[in-house]
Amino acid sequence: MAGEISPLGHGDEVASPGQLRASHEDRDRVVELLRVAAGDGRLTAEELDERLDVALTARTYGELAALLTDLPAVSGFAAGAPVPEPKDLVRLDCRSSNTTRRGPWVVPLRIEVRATNGHVRLDFTEAVIAAPSLEIDADIRRGVLELVTKPGISVNTDDLALRISTVEVREPWGPGVPVSFRIAVSGTASTSTISAGPPRPPPAPRRTFWQWLRRRPRPHPPALP
Repeated sequence: MAGEISPLGHGDEVASPGQLRASHEDRDRVVELLRVAAGDGRLTAEELDERLDVALTARTYGELAALLTDLPAVSGFAAGAPVPEPKDLVRLDCRSSNTTRRGPWVVPLRIEVRATNGHVRLDFTEAVIAAPSLEIDADIRRGVLELVTKPGISVNTDDLALRISTVEVREPWGPGVPVSFRIAVSGTASTSTISAGPPRPPPAPRRTFWQWLRRRPRPHPPALP
């Protein structure tokens, strides 16, 4: 029809992903990602302040993406896509098997873990964290729940009911590191192991039979990357 106006007001031109308008939620999620990055030591206090000022006034995805291009955990946003929206709930059912989440996976708001004779490993060292906290509802029976954390992540297991089980939470960075992400673990654990902490160093290589026979010392473990 003559005189029609396209939604963009520029004929048939379509905006690129980076030109799309950002919402308040998009800005809030980027602000949280920047705070997490600062807690990891990737940004100084001055850099954080500068980027927060830009994030709070950004109008497009492209402006928000420019603030995250050098942060590996959120590199997917650098292409101009929206910040990943975390799911409300993820269910993990592990029976006599192993389940792992690692790399830049998007952390949901809540996780239900059911493990019977299984091992569930959640690695947060490179995860995309877009919320300030995570609730884990666990039902572990003769299994293992392992949380791999980093500086700035705090784990609370006070609401976890134990029966013939062990819990170990390691935060060797001390109380001086600001907490940017909190994990609360609740539920039950029976004849199981719950652990949380930074990646453990690789075990020292075992001596071969001939090394043992010749009384050679143990080889040194490989250095952490």
